[in-house]
Amino acid sequence: MATVALSSIAKSFGSTRVLGGVDLDIADGEFLTLVGPSGCGKSTLIRIIAGLEHQDAGGVAIGGAPVDHLRPHERRVAMVFQSYALYPHMTVRANIGLPLTMSRLRLWQRLPLLRLLSAQRRRVMRYIDADVAAVAGQLQLDHLLDRKPAQLSGGQRQRVALGRAMVRSPEVFLMDEPLSNLDAKLRVHMRTELAELHKRLGATFIYVTHDQVEAMTMSDRVAMMDAGSILQLGAPSELYERPASLKVAQFIGSPAINLLPATVGSSGRIELFGRPLALSAPLAQGQAVTLGVRCEALSLLHGDSAGPGRAWFSARLRRKENLGSEYILHFDLAGRDAAGVTMRASPAVAAGVNEAAEVTLGFDEAACHVFDADGARVEPRSPGGATGSVVPLRAWP
Repeated sequence: MATVALSSIAKSFGSTRVLGGVDLDIADGEFLTLVGPSGCGKSTLIRIIAGLEHQDAGGVAIGGAPVDHLRPHERRVAMVFQSYALYPHMTVRANIGLPLTMSRLRLWQRLPLLRLLSAQRRRVMRYIDADVAAVAGQLQLDHLLDRKPAQLSGGQRQRVALGRAMVRSPEVFLMDEPLSNLDAKLRVHMRTELAELHKRLGATFIYVTHDQVEAMTMSDRVAMMDAGSILQLGAPSELYERPASLKVAQFIGSPAINLLPATVGSSGRIELFGRPLALSAPLAQGQAVTLGVRCEALSLLHGDSAGPGRAWFSARLRRKENLGSEYILHFDLAGRDAAGVTMRASPAVAAGVNEAAEVTLGFDEAACHVFDADGARVEPRSPGGATGSVVPLRAWP
């Protein structure tokens, strides 16, 4: 069982606290992604799992057994680094087989002259070559085994690094931002390869990234981290459709969620730009709240009224971004104490809006997220008193 359990993991570098008591249980065969801004502690956490860093407090268990006393190579984990860490003077075959060479051959059998005299070494190397060939076949590297890293593309080097991890048959794969050095097109391709590799191997994957698109497209669950703590843990759709805090809502989603300032009125109803909505919040009168509206939830309206259950406001188009199949429209809210907003639009809709033109934007009130002054999620209530639920938004690309 390749389960991973972290219990109250704490780590500081000098006076700087990096991890503040992280608890996390990862199921056997799960693909879990640690995502968050740079410096939030995700890379330190994965290095502690690998045994490359030692925690100040807490414990790590793999397969139900504590591994804190074990050295990295004894933990049955394999790590893929951001830099690939390939040896430039070695062929692809030698780079992939290096972990097996180090573990199956004695020191004297690896020495340049003595190894030529060892019949046992030749037998072991035949088995190693067979294991390397099997892994290379899975990663479509068969035709590259005699090349050196300098003769490979970025994606091929990444696959070699994966092969070097796979050849050890680890129980857990640890990946620390392995795609960050690739160009945008190759990252999309490698995301698909990693997801398919996970399905074929059925192993436990723990993946670290600051790219929320990678987290949303590959993971079974996502752990959003900030300041050394896990802010929310759940399925990608859960973090997107029901963010537990303003920080999660701002980080997950591209373009970023629109934030609109609002207040709680005398009747408990939320007021947006002085107009009461149908939703109410269990907060004190006059308290400031923030409404989060995804860009695909916004739409263009005709006239000043949106009808029951829909909020509206005026905006002026500042800029269009042409993405081919759709546009991202950027609007300013003239005279409002708020930043601009963005909206996804079809080419036909975008063509009907001119820059500097003033339009009316609206959204279904049930599709917005409400956060209090501290950034915590607030469940709004409908006019009938029932808690409002967030309607499903467009599926993640």
